[in-house]
Amino acid sequence: MKKFEEVKSLVAALEADVDKFYNKGNSAAGTRIRKGMQDLKNLAQAIRLEVQETKNKA
Repeated sequence: MKKFEEVKSLVAALEADVDKFYNKGNSAAGTRIRKGMQDLKNLAQAIRLEVQETKNKA
C-alpha cells in the first residue's frame, strides 16, 4: 500500500511540470516529466511484482 501512495504523490508532483511543459512551452519541464514517468514506470513494475508475489503465496 505504501508504494501505491508513492505513485499518487509522484503523479501529483509531476502535475506542475506538465502544466509548464504543455501550456507554457518550458522544455526543461519536459525533461523532468520524462524522468518522473520513468520513475513511475519502475514503481508500477515493483507494485506488479509485489502483487503477483502476494497472490502466489495465497
